[in-house]
Amino acid sequence: MANLEQYEAFVETVERGSLTAAAQHLNRSLQAVSRAIASLEEELGVELIRRTTRRLQTTPTGMVLRERLRAALKDIDDARLEAKRDAQRIGGLFRISTSIHFASRFVVPTAVAFAQRFPEVEIEFVLDDALSHLIEDRLDLAIRVGDLGALSLRSKKLTQLRRVVVAAPAYLLRHGPPRTPADLSGHSCVIRTIGPEGDAWPFTIDGRLVRIPVKGAIRCNDAAAANTAVLCGAGLGIAPLWQVRREIDYGRLELLLADYEAPPTPVSAVWPSQVGTHVGTPARTRLFIEMLGHRLAGERI
Repeated sequence: MANLEQYEAFVETVERGSLTAAAQHLNRSLQAVSRAIASLEEELGVELIRRTTRRLQTTPTGMVLRERLRAALKDIDDARLEAKRDAQRIGGLFRISTSIHFASRFVVPTAVAFAQRFPEVEIEFVLDDALSHLIEDRLDLAIRVGDLGALSLRSKKLTQLRRVVVAAPAYLLRHGPPRTPADLSGHSCVIRTIGPEGDAWPFTIDGRLVRIPVKGAIRCNDAAAANTAVLCGAGLGIAPLWQVRREIDYGRLELLLADYEAPPTPVSAVWPSQVGTHVGTPARTRLFIEMLGHRLAGERI
């Protein structure tokens, strides 16, 4: 089947009166243009251009085809330009997914500043602690906490989150602080039933990641509720530093086992990608990622 390059070669040759001029305009070799026209004629089964020693002469069929193709190629060029302009457009609906608590603390304030900077943008959040499917959920961007795995998505690492063990001073007065991760067996711990920790908390021991079993009377499927239980003295807790940093700063929680912290958890921006393409990142996606990255760089998290 004839392709766009063949049509362009034919129209430009007719318009410019020679194969050489068409080749120069299209930035192709003379041989490539000549082969394209010959292939088009073979595909259609009709002569489009008569070649003589002095000049090229377009056949009546070629003249009719030239008129139809010229209009079609202009429509294609216009569509290309419109697509390029749209890729650079900042306005329109911008759908972002991230976890509920991380959104409230970091992503939503960034989105408000972004919308104030670009008033034509409408931002819609899809907040869920479960991972969303970008294509199926029609998302433009997702901010994901944790390893991405082998995803066919474009991504950019924004920051890393420390995971820390904390306890309320009142609990530590009653039970004393743990000195090593092994001491956790003698302590009550608030268990998060969501997220990667569960009832086996990660620590770095002798340069290796080790998960230590923990137990406790309080179990929560919500980060805020788990942190509140720790504040109330229910036991030790594990949390991203950003969730409990204020309580640590004000002395309401104490940081424990800092020498054994597990490797930090990455935070990444991910957005849809088609494997094998070279399409650039949309302007609003790129600008929002830059703004969020700048905000996170100034945080102790």
